[in-house]
Amino acid sequence: MKSSVTPDKTLLLITFTFVGFGLVMVFSASAVATGSSQAFVRQSFFMLCGLAVMLIFMRIDYRYFGSKPILLLLIGINYLLLMGALLSPAINNTNRWLVLGPLRAQPSELSKLVVVFLTAAIFVRFQEGKLGRREAFTYLSILGSIVFLILVQPDFGTAACIICVAGFLLFLFGFRLSYFVAALVSSVPIFFFLVYRVPYRWERILSFLNPEVDPLGVGYQVRQSLIAIGSGGAGGKGFAQSKQKLAFLPEAHNDFIFSILSEELGLIGSTLLVVLFLVFFWKGIKISLRSNTVFGTFVGLGIVLMIMIQALVNISVVLGLLPTKGIPLPFISSGGSSIFMTLLSVGILLNISSNPRNSTDIPWYSKGLCR
Repeated sequence: MKSSVTPDKTLLLITFTFVGFGLVMVFSASAVATGSSQAFVRQSFFMLCGLAVMLIFMRIDYRYFGSKPILLLLIGINYLLLMGALLSPAINNTNRWLVLGPLRAQPSELSKLVVVFLTAAIFVRFQEGKLGRREAFTYLSILGSIVFLILVQPDFGTAACIICVAGFLLFLFGFRLSYFVAALVSSVPIFFFLVYRVPYRWERILSFLNPEVDPLGVGYQVRQSLIAIGSGGAGGKGFAQSKQKLAFLPEAHNDFIFSILSEELGLIGSTLLVVLFLVFFWKGIKISLRSNTVFGTFVGLGIVLMIMIQALVNISVVLGLLPTKGIPLPFISSGGSSIFMTLLSVGILLNISSNPRNSTDIPWYSKGLCR
């Protein structure tokens, strides 16, 4: 369905700025450092595909994704892709990627959007007074099974991000705080089996608490990251002048690209990127709250929260504020599935912005929900 109102131009400009910024940094962190343009070419390909899909989804009425047939279809496809990834050849001792010849896709990226759609649709049922125990159990079962399949890969970081976004949305629904306290207490055994009983995860926790305990082992990557950030100073060493990307900092163009950015562009460049994320967050929240439907509001909030939580976790890990976890920096890190699904999600957010409504005319907004 073609929108009668043009999408938000500010959000569109921010997105193109992010994409251009990311592509330049991937080139610097990969092609300049290794002498090979393979990562840059691959990122360019998926970026162009993502932009094309963004422009397409910008024109598709977001309300279609709340219909039961479409939602069930997306959930079914996501299940098949996740199980396909588990059956694909392992890469770096994990089964996170669905391998189809020369192409690799990470189905958990689709899971993020599917969970956002599902959670928003459940709230619509709640608003209509049609959410019973059966629907609630079905929602929790689907959410739990998706998270379980992602944990089996294993991908603890993505699973945690999905749970956080679902939890935030449920909190915005008006769920009692006592429910979240009970969920937190009941998660202690899960933490024991998924973190404490898994040696490499527990070692990351110990290394985070004491970075010098293993500076050449578990703590090496964060240590080199902090060296890169510190050596950048206020103005940076200049584009493509990073030293840490020259075989010192592993995954420089992936999860730790913010370190290279900080080293080359300094505190000024890294601060500008953070400010850009904050502007994206502000515009995304504003667009979501002005949606003409409750479903659009929570889809928009879910997309914005998913992108911002990933950005917050990634930057926090790079700065040594959180234990090391493989979470890409949205728009910036190298990763075909990540940039593709992020731009697709932004396309949906842009479509929501094309159908605004004055917030004071929305009953659920006027009553204080989400205000």
